Amino acid sequence: MSLTLQPILVATGEEGEGCLVFHDRWLVAVLVRLSDLHEDRSGCWFLEKGFGGLDGPESPTFDNLDAAQDWIVEHLAGGGGSQLAQG
Repeated sequence: MSLTLQPILVATGEEGEGCLVFHDRWLVAVLVRLSDLHEDRSGCWFLEKGFGGLDGPESPTFDNLDAAQDWIVEHLAGGGGSQLAQG
């Protein structure tokens, strides 16, 4: 399963660095990089919003984009009721 990442700016009230994550042209997640306001998590990536099988109460933080992509692929492949897991 391959993902496509598109850098964007997100109006979060902080630095605003973000990333749209696509799977087969479907938008599956919006990631936001945490600013210095988050002290020990500064520079990490946060799941701002997940769609399909990634939509839920869990909003994890990742050390880097590779870790975020691994988590996304794992959750999409696991099904979670997502139509994307089959595509």
